[in-house]
Amino acid sequence: MATGHKLNRTLRGFIERQPVFFVATADQTGRVNVSPKGMDTLRIEDDNRIVWLNLSGSGNETAAHVQATGRMTLMFCAFEGNPMILRVYGQAKTYHPRDDEWSSLASEFPKLAGSRQIFELDIDLVQTSCGTGVPVLEFRKSRGEVDLEPYYAELGSDGVREFWQRKNVETIDGRPTGILKDL
Repeated sequence: MATGHKLNRTLRGFIERQPVFFVATADQTGRVNVSPKGMDTLRIEDDNRIVWLNLSGSGNETAAHVQATGRMTLMFCAFEGNPMILRVYGQAKTYHPRDDEWSSLASEFPKLAGSRQIFELDIDLVQTSCGTGVPVLEFRKSRGEVDLEPYYAELGSDGVREFWQRKNVETIDGRPTGILKDL
């Protein structure tokens, strides 16, 4: 296991090759959340900062947890090639489409229907481990471009807002997510 306080060229390359990453967050109490993420939604800004675009989904735990504690861990696993697990720990900030920073940050990503937050992670620890227990899997396709993004595109902006109001305003522990400023 190796640790450090920032990414380097090798780790940046490893992250850029992974089709999926995992986000872990937690409030002081309640459930810990772990979510898989994919598509073209992650950018390495520099060796100390990562931003990623969060798309709409059935829950919104990450936003509430970051609002409460700021703590976030991203995990990347090699499912092909040499084994490795990379965890990136840090403090995160949340940006919503209503925030002044949104336009600048969103310009780094493809325009995707249902985009609901951008998270900025300031890295304070980077850790690698062997990953030999992770299976070798073949990546075939991203479901997001086929199923997720078209669903929200068909809903339109009003439909997405209604979806957020129904499913994304509170966590499963009943905490506010901040998705809709007026709620």
